[in-house]
Amino acid sequence: MNLIQIGRVHSHLTTLAPAPRQAKEGAPSASLEIKPAYIEALQGLTPGTDVWVLTWLHHADRTILKTHPRNHPHTRLQGVFATGCPDRPNPIGLHRTKILSITEHWLKVDSLAAINGTPIIDIKPIMEQEY
Repeated sequence: MNLIQIGRVHSHLTTLAPAPRQAKEGAPSASLEIKPAYIEALQGLTPGTDVWVLTWLHHADRTILKTHPRNHPHTRLQGVFATGCPDRPNPIGLHRTKILSITEHWLKVDSLAAINGTPIIDIKPIMEQEY
């Protein structure tokens, strides 16, 4: 299995410690820089579109299998697949956000809980009713 980095996140969030876990917890807007080879793949996306941005959580610990949810030591230990913990065997981040603007190879998006430099592996429009 091979993943291809299609771009990277540019954000005011620079370290993990103060970064919010979820966008609704105060994540700032961000810019998504798309590599030139993938600019054509943006065709059809427009400002106002809700999208899923899939990222590779490159600072994650891939050996962690259990965690205390939300890093609260008093919560019951659970498997990472039952939590939103970024530390997991395949640390794929799933971020719901809205495109604010598109300029050349840049997408400005509403709140995104990802730190500066996070690799982007895909962007998908949110389709509320697919059938």
